Amino acid sequence: MESGTGLHVGLMMSRVRVEEKMLLHALEERGATVTRFDDRDFTLDLRGPSPEMAGCDVFLERCINHLRALYTMKLLQDWDIPCVNTYDVANICGDKILTSAALAREGVPQPVTILAYTPESAIEACEQLGYPVVMKPAVGSWGRLLARVNDRDAAEAILEHKVTLGSFHHGAFYIQEFVNKPGRDIRSFVVGGETICAIYRDSPHWITNTARGGQASNCPVTPEIDRLSRAAAAAVGGGVVAIDLVESDRGLLVIEVNYTMEFRNSIDTTGVNIPAKIVDHVIRVGRENQARKAGVSA
Repeated sequence: MESGTGLHVGLMMSRVRVEEKMLLHALEERGATVTRFDDRDFTLDLRGPSPEMAGCDVFLERCINHLRALYTMKLLQDWDIPCVNTYDVANICGDKILTSAALAREGVPQPVTILAYTPESAIEACEQLGYPVVMKPAVGSWGRLLARVNDRDAAEAILEHKVTLGSFHHGAFYIQEFVNKPGRDIRSFVVGGETICAIYRDSPHWITNTARGGQASNCPVTPEIDRLSRAAAAAVGGGVVAIDLVESDRGLLVIEVNYTMEFRNSIDTTGVNIPAKIVDHVIRVGRENQARKAGVSA
């Protein structure tokens, strides 16, 4: 990878976790100038970017809070400042309904998923799929608020809770067939259209997220994993994403596509320097922006 000297990267984050430390180190190794933007501290004037922001060739988004990330990326897009990932990718990946719709539009295999708007139609959807089913919030991460619904009584109780909560995101019900996976799922990492590595996440629980105790081990990137991972990434707009796949009796199915993913447990597991791959992509985007601006000014 060519030197990143002369490139100014804005790192947008909530706090410096292990992943951010690794990304900062990789950026420094390439000679990039990095300005950190803590989303707890900065303010955004809708009339235009601050001088600090305007001086960046590219942003790398690493916020924990989805809302802060989404609004900031929208403004960066309006100000013609490139960001990894883009606003469109974050908007789709941050909403499971939009993600599933994007996968369906592009013909990417996934579990049968039904969207309903009332408890009554949601019950009909559950019975159409056949119990057990999985209910998920449209917005959420780390495997939180997922429910395996085994019968009608459980479905009615969960739907009543969602209606009582009454928030905007509980106004639509995301109902998905339950896939009886073999005690594990697969997470693959796609950077700039390349499937760089994958892990198995094993757990006796049906939720296999490492944040919920799933154990990571290396998963060879087979042609099928590569093809589906790249197709899922392309469906949501590309960039830097993690794809969750599950093995089923009809082949691999894509469960989710994640942006701003954690990767600390996957580096030693796979032997792939994930932060370096991410930074390579960020520098490519920054270089393209530099070239574009030079062409415009010329």
